[in-house]
Amino acid sequence: MIRACPFCHKPNRIPAKHLASAGRCGACKGELAPVAEPIDADAATFDEIVQGASVPVLVDFWADWCGPCRTAAPEVKRAAHDTAGRALVLKVDTERHPEVAARYGVRSIPNFVVLRGGRVVQQQAGVVPHTQLVAWLARAT
Repeated sequence: MIRACPFCHKPNRIPAKHLASAGRCGACKGELAPVAEPIDADAATFDEIVQGASVPVLVDFWADWCGPCRTAAPEVKRAAHDTAGRALVLKVDTERHPEVAARYGVRSIPNFVVLRGGRVVQQQAGVVPHTQLVAWLARAT
């Protein structure tokens, strides 16, 4: 995955297994903090992160037209912030990437899946508070 340095704005290629770790920019040596926001994932990004992550991954399957998904979005963002360094959060738009949603039998959205080592450890549809999302990730550790 490519992340821009917050100091010099140069792109840095970060392997999936290091997205939850702090690192250094290859250009200016500034600190690259662990990812603390949801990552919009297409099929390739999804596969790379789920297969390579060293921490649990929460996936939010959503769509732009979905009112409950918009209600859940701040909760998902807060969960990503609260678990930075201990988990990763992905957002998969089911309209743009239905093949990824189909792999997990997603029939209603929002739908949350927690993966550890590429395997499902939790799946639930419907809006939940960020505290529940964080608890699922803690149990998957």
